[in-house]
Amino acid sequence: MKLLDTSTNNTKVRKTERAADAVRIASLSLMPDSILCPHSTNAGCFNLCLKTSGYGKFDNVAQGRQLKTDYWHDDRAGFLDQLKRELRNFETLCTRTDVRPVVRLNVLSDIQWEKHGIPQAFPTISFYDYTKQAHRIGKTPANYRLMFSYSGAAKYQPQVKRALKTDAPISVVFTDIPTDPNYRFLGRPVIDGDRSDLINLEAGPVIIGLKYKRTKADANMVQQSDFVINPNIIASTS
Repeated sequence: MKLLDTSTNNTKVRKTERAADAVRIASLSLMPDSILCPHSTNAGCFNLCLKTSGYGKFDNVAQGRQLKTDYWHDDRAGFLDQLKRELRNFETLCTRTDVRPVVRLNVLSDIQWEKHGIPQAFPTISFYDYTKQAHRIGKTPANYRLMFSYSGAAKYQPQVKRALKTDAPISVVFTDIPTDPNYRFLGRPVIDGDRSDLINLEAGPVIIGLKYKRTKADANMVQQSDFVINPNIIASTS
């Protein structure tokens, strides 16, 4: 079983590879749970998770992600050894083809990879992820960049307040990305984050607007969610 996806089939990383020159992206998609995503319940995003969007709606893809997740839970050392081997192979491939290696390990999870020494072991690879753990921001190696993921859920606000004290970009899922240049959310301007994550990483203290991708969740669930923001209902905020 291969852990890393180095194709362009993953819709969550495809936009970045297409938008950047001389870049190859590898990604890891696990099946999210409360352990892999420790703030997903407080943030109210678990039921709206993109695990069932795109290729995730197919049983064989879901089963593959679950097998990888079981491997992570049942044999952590074996998982990490295999991941390092695959990252070395990916790094070699990128060197041979003269492209920049970029890796996103938390496509559907929020694992603190810095605590497992993964980015530290591969200083020539650019790692990036979205996170709901605000304490991680500013504490990862230089080659591991993070964007904070917002939710308006009450129990999640300590994380939001902590993230706002940093200059890290904050991603917000909107029903539609605001187009008014004067629109502000949490006092920050909103940019279209569906272009490229590499652009988003360099954006500084802004809101990364991401359009909600339809999943199996019904419309009522989206309307009641604190995770998906409707800019037509929530006015510009300071």
